[in-house]
Amino acid sequence: MRENPPLITLTTDFGYQDYYTAAMKAAILRINPQARMIDISHALPPQDIMAGAWVLKNAAFDFPPGTVHLCVVDPGVGSDRRPLICEIEGHFFVGPDNGLFPLTASGKNLRAREIQNQDFMRKPVSNTFHGRDIFAPAAAYLSTGTPPEAFGPVVEKPVYYRWAEPIADQEGVQGWVSHIDTYGNLITNIPQNLLPENGNPGVKIYAGSAILDAVEHCYSSVTEGEPLALIGSSGMLEISVRDGNAAEMLSARKGTVVSVVFKK
Repeated sequence: MRENPPLITLTTDFGYQDYYTAAMKAAILRINPQARMIDISHALPPQDIMAGAWVLKNAAFDFPPGTVHLCVVDPGVGSDRRPLICEIEGHFFVGPDNGLFPLTASGKNLRAREIQNQDFMRKPVSNTFHGRDIFAPAAAYLSTGTPPEAFGPVVEKPVYYRWAEPIADQEGVQGWVSHIDTYGNLITNIPQNLLPENGNPGVKIYAGSAILDAVEHCYSSVTEGEPLALIGSSGMLEISVRDGNAAEMLSARKGTVVSVVFKK
């Protein structure tokens, strides 16, 4: 047992009403009583793999290398989808083979192994709760120093998805809403580097029912209840409403087109 074991983060769509998160933590502590666990989120939209990947890719790599990230967004639990351990830039990710971790990697090098060794599983393995019976034990054993190769063979081709890219030319950029956060902010797939350096007032932005004439510096740049565009903490163009919910007020949702027209 390591004297100061790596952190284990937990990210799920379990919510807070049921016992599922506590059961996973109990499974970890039975194996590694010294485990240090941090909750990233348990409020992901149910079965939303893209939302899970968005949260992970924006949070996971701020933790120290060697951190074990346990992520369970698993609509295919009980099927023939593989349980994985992935290594990305010195971080370990444990969860289902459903595209979650390639999305999290976002182009970073990823090495994957299938969890096959039943010595590292809780018995019996439920068909509906691999988070407790497969993924949590694997995360716990990794935190004690068990090497990834002990769990199973290399997976050459994990299920692969990638983030859709915006379309950009000299006239402007067209993207869409890729994530909606707790506050109803519309986070797009348009990165800051595709916008003019002097984005205020060099653009016109169309998002849902809003037409905006500038990229603002902060939420307080506009009055209460007014929509605005700004670069959020993820480095992406974000459409918000000051002290309001942009998704509701602008009749927008994931996939809503956001167009940026460059002023001449």
